[in-house]
Amino acid sequence: MEVTGAIYTVILKSVAERLRLKETGRRKFKIANGDIVEYPVSEAYIIINGEGVTSVVAIADEKTPLLLGVTTLELLGLRVDPVTGKLTPLELMIL
Repeated sequence: MEVTGAIYTVILKSVAERLRLKETGRRKFKIANGDIVEYPVSEAYIIINGEGVTSVVAIADEKTPLLLGVTTLELLGLRVDPVTGKLTPLELMIL
């Protein structure tokens, strides 16, 4: 799974089916080549480094790359270090 600037985490349809995720809607996304595509969305419980959250996920076809979205990362209190590319704790604020 790649960590990118994607807003939502992207999982494959086959994974969503195995997890029995229910489609909660459809959203349009701009993909890397500039095209606009529509994917179903759902909610999934995602665990990274022992921490888990429920996050919106886009359900894509089998040729689409898996992506870890910034929404999921922020819910987990993580960010991608721009120098190392590793996940690091995010400074959480309540203002």
